[in-house]
Amino acid sequence: MSETTPLDRFRGVLAGTARAIARDPEVEVAFASEAGAQGGKLARVISPGPGLAPRLVAEARGAADAAALRLRYHDARLHGAQAPAEAEARAVFDALEGARVEALGARTMAGVRGNLAELAEARVRSDAITRARTAEEVPLATALGLLARERLTGAPPPDAATRGLNLVREWVEEKAGSDLDGLALALDDQAAFAALARKLLEDLELASADDRPEEEPDDGGDDQDGDDSGEDESEDQDQDAGAQGGEMEQRAEQEQSEEQQDDYETEDDGDEPAEPGEQGETSAAARPNRRPDEPELSGDYRSFTNRFDEVVEAPDLCDEEELNRLRAYLDTQMGQLQGVVTRLANRLQRRLMAQQARSWDFDQEEGLLDAARLARVIVSPGHSLSYKVERETEFKDTVVSLLIDNSGSMRGRPISIAAISADILARTLERCGVATEVLGFTTRAWKGGQSREHWLSEGRPPHPGRLNDLRHIIYKRADEPYRHARRNLGLMMREGLLKENIDGEALLWAHGRLIARPEERRILMVISDGAPVDDSTASANGGAYLERHLRQVIGWIESRSPVELAAIGIGHDVTRYYQRAVTIMDAEQLGGALVEQLAGLFDIGR
Repeated sequence: MSETTPLDRFRGVLAGTARAIARDPEVEVAFASEAGAQGGKLARVISPGPGLAPRLVAEARGAADAAALRLRYHDARLHGAQAPAEAEARAVFDALEGARVEALGARTMAGVRGNLAELAEARVRSDAITRARTAEEVPLATALGLLARERLTGAPPPDAATRGLNLVREWVEEKAGSDLDGLALALDDQAAFAALARKLLEDLELASADDRPEEEPDDGGDDQDGDDSGEDESEDQDQDAGAQGGEMEQRAEQEQSEEQQDDYETEDDGDEPAEPGEQGETSAAARPNRRPDEPELSGDYRSFTNRFDEVVEAPDLCDEEELNRLRAYLDTQMGQLQGVVTRLANRLQRRLMAQQARSWDFDQEEGLLDAARLARVIVSPGHSLSYKVERETEFKDTVVSLLIDNSGSMRGRPISIAAISADILARTLERCGVATEVLGFTTRAWKGGQSREHWLSEGRPPHPGRLNDLRHIIYKRADEPYRHARRNLGLMMREGLLKENIDGEALLWAHGRLIARPEERRILMVISDGAPVDDSTASANGGAYLERHLRQVIGWIESRSPVELAAIGIGHDVTRYYQRAVTIMDAEQLGGALVEQLAGLFDIGR
């Protein structure tokens, strides 16, 4: 029997402490190479290594304590019902709730308070707040989380964040200083705390009062000692972890990317497939590919103008040299995951090819003698149902469309995972004889482009609808061999490409392309990290405008369209939108997620 190592003993102590704090004997702690989201009753923390490096030990303790406190004091269902729809407001709302939960532990347990202080230091080391030079570059979720922590616990912010925090502190104090003070009064009541957090967001003009939930959920009192289901906890924790990554960096990228917004003026393809209900129209005026003939999609959603939208081939967005360089960079990312890629390709290919292989019809009156029925033949030679007949299993002609969110919140690790996903799927499905299309969606500008300028020139008419210029990108056409399109996938790594995301219209666009395909079976798989975001549209129409349209589109596709829809959420749980969805937090989970999703969709029994 192998001897227990110091690392094993440390993990045991960490898990025991987490169970005691959470008051739940089922809590587990897992070590990983990098911090990940907490799912259910599993806390994933950075491994301190065999040498138990002091800094990593402190960070692991803080992360485990934070996860345990969340299980004890946080009601995911209540949080989700109260959370705003707009991405930046949601990130701030999540950060405030995180500060509340951790403050409850810090005020009663000195050891936990010290561990959480170390965790706060670790969090800001890689955060954009340490690099901010102007107030616009400061991620508000980080800043307000630290300010709330300061108010609720008296703990000063980490030194690395002080400069960035000072850039927005005066503005926050002026607009919402009293709201921050009031948070401490509702520390033990999540529902009351959420209401105060919503007011703070409104005072900072990050959310509107119109976006408040119509019905207050039953919070079940103040007893939040971990009775929530693992499913509910996982959903909200996944969202929080993603918010501390990609979405908080979106603001830092925004000003840098605005300078590039007019670099590309590529016109639409004239051969773009027509949308359902619009088969005779291929001009730019036909976009954004809506289905006005469908009553479910004909509500108050509209676009102010379609003149500036574009559908563009990936090579048209950069020159050949840069495309080669970006592809080389993507290859280096994939090189680190070569084992995962190979295992996925082999597993998926075996699953799909098995469905196309021969099978047998048993208990036949003639054919080949069934060896499993030899005993029956001996006992009853005249029995007529002892044979089997070989047959070919029907495998429907299939096309898969992969639609990738190319928004700013996907910047960094998420977009790398998405590009790797696309590469794996395209290669593997092509080997299985399944046509595969890879698409992306973003906007041409931050906070509205020419569409917004046109609206302003018209005198700002009320309820204008969508106010940004769509950019839909074709990385690989369904009929295009993978070897011809592999370079194009590297474009997702380009700085400045990722801006805002209008998911509903992108889904309709991808859906229309699938409907135009001749294959008998059509599958649409979406890779995204959360809700649609476009500041200009939200500010003119209300924060939930884009999300309502997305839910309409998804509901119609799932209930009335022949297209089969699935989603993979990166860093954020997307099951609140899609019936068939799975969430991944890192590339190591990619293989299993994709295999299970595709295997379920290709299941013969469906």
